[in-house]
Amino acid sequence: MIENSELVEIIHRAPLFIALDDDSANALRKSMDEVKLSRGQTLFSEGDQAERLYVIGEGKIKLGTVSADGRENLLSILGPGDMFGELSLFDLRPRTSTATAVTDVRLFSLGNDDLQELLRARPEVSFYLLQSLAQRFRRVSEIVEDLVFSDVPGRVAKALIQLSGRFGKPTDEGLHVNHDLTQEELAQLVGASRETVNKALADFAGRGWLRLEARSVIILDEERLSKRAR
Repeated sequence: MIENSELVEIIHRAPLFIALDDDSANALRKSMDEVKLSRGQTLFSEGDQAERLYVIGEGKIKLGTVSADGRENLLSILGPGDMFGELSLFDLRPRTSTATAVTDVRLFSLGNDDLQELLRARPEVSFYLLQSLAQRFRRVSEIVEDLVFSDVPGRVAKALIQLSGRFGKPTDEGLHVNHDLTQEELAQLVGASRETVNKALADFAGRGWLRLEARSVIILDEERLSKRAR
């Protein structure tokens, strides 16, 4: 469990808070509802009514969809300081993805009515919300491009580099990336079978680029792995 002061600092990094001074940010945070989830618990499902946005204070959330034939696809892995669900402010249609706790999670949520009131009082916050949405749409475009033009090992390498940017911590051995994903979830993230992804990981490990651990990797040669991701 992280300290309360650190939790406040993490939450205030979210786009919802960036435009606010300390007093306004603290007041907004205190008006938000805290939600706790256990690993594997679903926050909302695809098709649910969208009424709130969320900021992650602690833990990881995965956003995914299920195709018509029952296959699961992961759209993104979110961690502390990330915000999601804000699309509901601009589009009152049902949720387009399912949010599930990858680890135990602490979230802070704000209802659409409260959010709209905030934006009327502080319209500059809208800019940062729209910027966040634009970045997310850009990532979706990159995912589609990778599926069309990149092979599976390249997508795996890119996913690991991106996860390392979010969750990596330098150690004496290398960059320790505690992604908390199962092999199946990692395969869903890159849009490939678990067998193909495992083969790519084994190849990277055999080349000395990384070492595999339970729900994590240690990146030993970030430069070569980054080159393979291109």
